[in-house]
Amino acid sequence: MILQHATWYDGNTKRTTTLLIEDGEIRSVDYNGTTEGHEVIDATGMLLIPGLVDVHVHLREPGGEKKETIKTGTEAAAAGGFTTICAMPNTRPVPDDRATMDQLLAKIEQDAIVRVLPYAAITKRQLGTEQVDMASLADSFAFTDDGVGVQSAAMMRAAMREAKRLDKAIVAHCEDNTLKAGSVHEGRFSEEHDIQGIPSLAESIHIARDVLIAEETGCHYHVCHVSSRQSVRVIRDAKRAGIRVTAEVTPHHLVLCEDDIPGLDPNFKMNPPLRSADDREALLEGLFDGTIDMIATDHAPHTAEEKAAGMERAPFGITGFETAFPLLYTTFVKTGQMEEAALIEWMTKRPSDVFGLPYGVIEVGRAADLALIDPETERVVDPTTFRSKGKNTPFAGKKLVGWPVMTIVAGKIVYKGRFDETNIMA
Repeated sequence: MILQHATWYDGNTKRTTTLLIEDGEIRSVDYNGTTEGHEVIDATGMLLIPGLVDVHVHLREPGGEKKETIKTGTEAAAAGGFTTICAMPNTRPVPDDRATMDQLLAKIEQDAIVRVLPYAAITKRQLGTEQVDMASLADSFAFTDDGVGVQSAAMMRAAMREAKRLDKAIVAHCEDNTLKAGSVHEGRFSEEHDIQGIPSLAESIHIARDVLIAEETGCHYHVCHVSSRQSVRVIRDAKRAGIRVTAEVTPHHLVLCEDDIPGLDPNFKMNPPLRSADDREALLEGLFDGTIDMIATDHAPHTAEEKAAGMERAPFGITGFETAFPLLYTTFVKTGQMEEAALIEWMTKRPSDVFGLPYGVIEVGRAADLALIDPETERVVDPTTFRSKGKNTPFAGKKLVGWPVMTIVAGKIVYKGRFDETNIMA
């Protein structure tokens, strides 16, 4: 395969070149040989980026196939430009032993069209009471009980000690259950609508606890979906102290705050909730100054029936794959608030570097995991066209640019989108 006239970032320099792809790898980033015998793709006017890497997704299978499956979830990921995704373990059954993990890996091998790296749980059935046999699951991406916070400090300490021994990361959904009861952020919106809120402290108090445990154990500790100013401050202070802590932020927490919620619309209900405008600004500051290392979607599909239950009863979460890049590109890059190269790095190289993955870069000898982005054509977010089973998005009707038009995994085209067929020649 040859990608002609592709515009990409060669280090910090943006230039146009031609890539040669053979046997699933990038063989040349400056190819000027014959095109005979190759599939040729004319990428004129398109932005070529490494395939996006998402360390926080929910594929729901097994157990939640009405919401999403590995097949539909990876099709949605491909449509969003993602080539490597890391699946959370809050499925039924939970991947908390060798047999269950092997069954999950077999299903991934059978159905996934992008690379899926599954997490293993920290505790059996994610109940927080009994640690899994982590050594038997050491081939998992990392360990997490995402969806629930590990409530016991003793359990978290033991898990971090074992994770350190195995050279694996502990990835934490930070939430103190004694403070979590609520549907939205404890703030202006909850007061106006007389809804019980979730305080920022529910998140930040767990982060503060865990970074001290990480300091003692030396474990790599990664914080999921940071949402508050206090959390950013704790993580920043921990990094300054030399503690091995990393963190992620979601597109929706960067773009939205509680002021953007249009009444009691459950498509704006997620956990952690949309917090104050000050919190949103702190997240951006944290991303820009390196406190927050990467962007992850927390793709969380639900059925229309579940979300129709209303703000207080509907499940938390929104779909994220298919809108993530264009949402951020439109909101921040096109308005001059964010460098194009920086956005790409936060969604490709940074998550790969943090977790030691060999992806997220365009280099000779690396896997040909790539996405082509149309930086100009405007499209309206239409959930009915989503590949994901989940249509639960707060961005329906929003006009965006920066849409992925082709996704390639290990040299194989897995998504063509609205890319003009005349651009592809045998």
